Amino acid sequence: MDTTPRIITDLSTIDKRDWAQLDHEDNPFLSLSFLRALEASGSVSPASGWQPHHLAIFQEERLAAFAPTYVKTHSHGEFVFDWAWADAYHRNGLDYYPKMLTAIPYSPVSGPRLLSSEESADSPALRKMLLQLAVDECQQGEYSSWHCNFTRQADETALAQANLLKRRDLQFHWFNRGYQSFEEFLQQLRSRKRKNIRRERRQVQEAGIRFEWKTGRDLTGDDLDFLYRCYCNTFRAHGNHAALQPEFFQMLADGLGDRMHMSIASRQQKPLAMSMFLSGGGRLYGRYWGCMEEVPGLHFEAAYYQGIEHCIKYGIDVFESGAQGEHKISRGFVPVPTTSYHLIRHEAFRAAIDDYLRRESNRHDRYRDELSEHEPYRRDGP
Repeated sequence: MDTTPRIITDLSTIDKRDWAQLDHEDNPFLSLSFLRALEASGSVSPASGWQPHHLAIFQEERLAAFAPTYVKTHSHGEFVFDWAWADAYHRNGLDYYPKMLTAIPYSPVSGPRLLSSEESADSPALRKMLLQLAVDECQQGEYSSWHCNFTRQADETALAQANLLKRRDLQFHWFNRGYQSFEEFLQQLRSRKRKNIRRERRQVQEAGIRFEWKTGRDLTGDDLDFLYRCYCNTFRAHGNHAALQPEFFQMLADGLGDRMHMSIASRQQKPLAMSMFLSGGGRLYGRYWGCMEEVPGLHFEAAYYQGIEHCIKYGIDVFESGAQGEHKISRGFVPVPTTSYHLIRHEAFRAAIDDYLRRESNRHDRYRDELSEHEPYRRDGP
């Protein structure tokens, strides 16, 4: 069978039927709609520092394997932080940028990164071919490095055999233990955690705030305008740049439909806050939240408790609410490891970063042990 590696710079050239054959675990961030919306809206482009440089393997002119990949001229929107590495390069008179990155832009979400055909018996070989293509492109393009962020177990075998540097981190996820109601979930928590959540929810209810959920196919133009304004407010409040363009959210609603969700908080029928979620593969992903007015408890209700209730109502197994956040532990979330892999071309820097990652990994082990002391769930059973 004729097998050809290619670089794809425009996802509109990918056939939807070929894409559907790839094993993306029903992850909404690996839907062609999501990735295309990023490019078509201009949220991802050379001008934004995210130049599409997707790795692809074709068999008999059909897409057989794919890795979402970009040439980066900065490290914004990645959530696996390598600013110190870039600074070390700069202080030694070397260029860290441009670099290559296999990841989902602006999305700290684990998932397959070396996608291959679900029906192909050659999946392990195809993953290795994608990996070799990444290495070749990194070297031939004279990029300082290649990074593969937020990987899943399916890719670990190929990545672990490629002499790459492995990096670990933690996120906080909520797991549905077959709860029939939010109250049943609360009963599994320690008394102090349970009382705090009830207090936060009561603050929002007593403020006269009510929530309505809509899917992407139900969202009006006014809803999407409000979503975008809240999204921008959150980024401005933290001194950050809102990278996603307003057209992205419209394209996402059109493309994902029922897999995009918006929870709208209103008071006296006036929208006050929102949280946006994506779903798929038995998971709910909390992406963005924002408000027009600060209300005690509103952030926790919109970003966490609404998502937990949604998972319980629809039998969704896992709620991933985004990166970082130790404060999530007291609200029923538990630490979960994440991994990334890194090819560093400069030998001296590779050795130095390898040493740093070993020490960082030891710190993470100690940190996770410390977090276990703050376990939110009762140990005496239900």
